[in-house]
Amino acid sequence: MLPEVDLVITFRATRKTSVTKRQALEDARKAEEQYGRLIKLLSSSGLRAVARRGESLGHLLLFVSCPPNHVQNLIKRERHSDFLSGLPTTPVKREQDQPLAPADRIRLVHAFVTSMPVDGGLGISPDSPDWDLVESVMTLHDREFNEKWIHAWTTSRFVSVKQGHLREQFGDSVAMYFSFLHAYTQALIFPAALGVLFYFFGSPYSPIYSILIVLWSIVFVEWWRVRERKLSLRFGTRGSFRVERRRARYVDGFPWWKHELRMIASLPVITVFAAVLVSILTGIFVFEAFVTTLYTGPGHKYIAFTPTVLFVMLVPRLLAVYQSIVKRLTAWENHAHQSSHSASLTVKTFALSALVAYMGLALSAFVYVPFGEGIMRMVQVWLFKGSTGVDAAAEALNATQPLNTTLHTKGFWDVDTSVAGQKLNAGRLKDQMFAYTVTNQIVNTFVEIGLPYILRGVESLRAKKSNGNGNGKGDKGKKRVVFEDEKEKGGEEEREFLEQVRKEAALPEYELFDDYSEMVTQFGYVALWSTIWPLAPVMALVNNFFELRSDAFKITVHVRRPIPVRTDTIGPWLDTLSFLTWLAAVINSALVYLFCPRQANQCMATPNTLDKVHQHIISAASAGGQQQPAPGVAAGEDSGAATRELLVTALLIALVASHGYMAVRAAVRHLMEKALWHASEEVRTTERSEREVKERFLVGVAGAADVGVNGRNLDGEGVVLTEKSGENAEGLASFWDHDEGMQEIQRITKEA
Repeated sequence: MLPEVDLVITFRATRKTSVTKRQALEDARKAEEQYGRLIKLLSSSGLRAVARRGESLGHLLLFVSCPPNHVQNLIKRERHSDFLSGLPTTPVKREQDQPLAPADRIRLVHAFVTSMPVDGGLGISPDSPDWDLVESVMTLHDREFNEKWIHAWTTSRFVSVKQGHLREQFGDSVAMYFSFLHAYTQALIFPAALGVLFYFFGSPYSPIYSILIVLWSIVFVEWWRVRERKLSLRFGTRGSFRVERRRARYVDGFPWWKHELRMIASLPVITVFAAVLVSILTGIFVFEAFVTTLYTGPGHKYIAFTPTVLFVMLVPRLLAVYQSIVKRLTAWENHAHQSSHSASLTVKTFALSALVAYMGLALSAFVYVPFGEGIMRMVQVWLFKGSTGVDAAAEALNATQPLNTTLHTKGFWDVDTSVAGQKLNAGRLKDQMFAYTVTNQIVNTFVEIGLPYILRGVESLRAKKSNGNGNGKGDKGKKRVVFEDEKEKGGEEEREFLEQVRKEAALPEYELFDDYSEMVTQFGYVALWSTIWPLAPVMALVNNFFELRSDAFKITVHVRRPIPVRTDTIGPWLDTLSFLTWLAAVINSALVYLFCPRQANQCMATPNTLDKVHQHIISAASAGGQQQPAPGVAAGEDSGAATRELLVTALLIALVASHGYMAVRAAVRHLMEKALWHASEEVRTTERSEREVKERFLVGVAGAADVGVNGRNLDGEGVVLTEKSGENAEGLASFWDHDEGMQEIQRITKEA
């Protein structure tokens, strides 16, 4: 019979960089002291704790189990804390009447172990300076549930495991994400149908399509704003931030104004990195769109791969440096709670991720398509002026007739400005949208599902080679013999259990940020840019059908089991969605203004402002930089006036779109509040039940007055539950009575 384990604390008794005997002995002494203190603290707090060897020398897996009576005390303490903090409260029932959900049990025990002593916890956290040898506090997968969940996804086209079952296993945060993903996928049906209709039967860059897409995005975001509040009522987590535990790194007594100033101080850093990123992306864009098209020298067929190489070399490295800096900045801001810390880090990280995602489309839509011919001619003039024979070629460039075929090329460059427009890719925007909404999503799915298998296979081969498998040589081969001699005391069943735990401990932790970021970025493609290619919502819908399944598979196979967290919202992602809806209103208005009037059957007889600016760019390029009147433009009219007129027009369009967005959003939000919240029978029933529970709760609250908010009694003194565990369940005594922690630490001294 396998042991019932609530948590697994991974403990690294020696540093990976330890190479000297002296350092190894110091690590062993420190590990012995910290491990002894860890075991003593867990045992004195009423928890069972026993260690087993990990995957390498000095790596320990500390198994923690909470007895049933202790769990009941934790439940009561949380219910009292919720009641005093104004959270929805449910009656405390006996475990045999209503079994505690696995996620709630894990969350309670994890909070008790990792919370700071000021919040009534033990303070055993990897972030705590007192426990720097604790690598992580994890929990084990429920293999039976995982198999059922994957089976439900693979055998059903639309139906998955019920939301309640998902929440019982992984907690509120994961259940909230899958609820959002499922709701967003269903909401994509409308823009997908709309996109098919306009793609096959409508006109490109249709104002009607743009208006409907923006309206859809507003309705969905405001609908979800109410939906997540109803889910928090259903989960019983509404207002859960009031009882959130403090972070281990939080410095108490920190003034609020200093915290705000530090958050403001991070803005210049974000601005600098954003400017550098925009410069790199713009440079790569100009090189790829214009320069590579004009190159005719050796290897011109392969020069098109250069922008991709530059992107891979520069952008990920810049983002990695930025990520390391913003992590330090966010820690420096000294957030009291993990939710606010994560929100701040999320906003900083997604700001630059969005630039990478949307910058290419923005440059193509607002630079390449409307002004591409003029910019191409300017690049040709610039390239040609860098070669010999400048004067003679300049005269040829100034001529109104096309250049002679002998002047089409100069060195390795095509300098014939008369065919600049022919070199432009008319379908560039659609090609980019296809790449972002189809190709990138296929690659992301492979990275989530297929790549971890490949990486684990490579790591397995490296481990076999490092262990001297097949040749019997090397120091690590000797360590392998030691491990084989250390037989597990629980027989074959325990050996298989420990092997599975070691595999799970080697997996990375699950990050909700990656999944939310992927979906919010996709929402931006649909809301902001689907006017360019109306089939983008269709591709997003198809992708999300598989995304629901791939995310479930990733959670159960490729990452550790998520630690359940109480939450009542998707956090900063809701504000990000709101910002994207506003941006969608502005960008869609600009796209309609830029492209709809420029269709051949809709152009006016006289050139509009956009055409005037474009003609001035072409004239300036043809004149070698000297101003010449453009066709259809008055001789006394300069390019500055046309440019100013264009900017003023663009500003007016943005203002009108923004004000229209605000008015529509306010109306939609009011309607959603009335229809989905105030008129909801579920909301009224839940609020009525909360009042009844609190009325009954008041009757018995005096008898439990010694337990207050966050594990502190009403006098402000910390409460530590010290109830000792009862008798071990039958068949588990051998597992919990045999500890290998000190033996493993002593091996470090022997190895040294």
